Amino acid sequence: QVQVAESGGGLVQAGGSLRLSCTASGRTFSGYPMGWFRQAPGKEREFVAGINWTGPTTVYADSVKGRFTISRDNAKNTVYLQMNSLKPEDTAVYYCASGRWRYASVRYREADFGSWGQGTQVTVSS
Repeated sequence: QVQVAESGGGLVQAGGSLRLSCTASGRTFSGYPMGWFRQAPGKEREFVAGINWTGPTTVYADSVKGRFTISRDNAKNTVYLQMNSLKPEDTAVYYCASGRWRYASVRYREADFGSWGQGTQVTVSS
């Protein structure tokens, strides 16, 4: 079983940037897709971005496309979420998740992810 832990959240003004990191341990990192999800107050958790295990294939929610970039460094067991042009509606707890299986393709459904972090708060002020 893999453990994942997020870091890098914080308070930022609208239009600013943050980079979230997620480090995995306890199991080989490469070979598994990774994803970022978020949950805003009073709302259900939603998909943000996903990346396959080799890195070149990514997928984004429409709400963040063109502003967020997911990437991974398999040598460091780390996946990143670079968030630019942040908006108040991006305020949420952001979760990192590791694929449940060694899927070849990028994943975006919660059911395809088996290990979740505790989350990191991102707050964007207007």
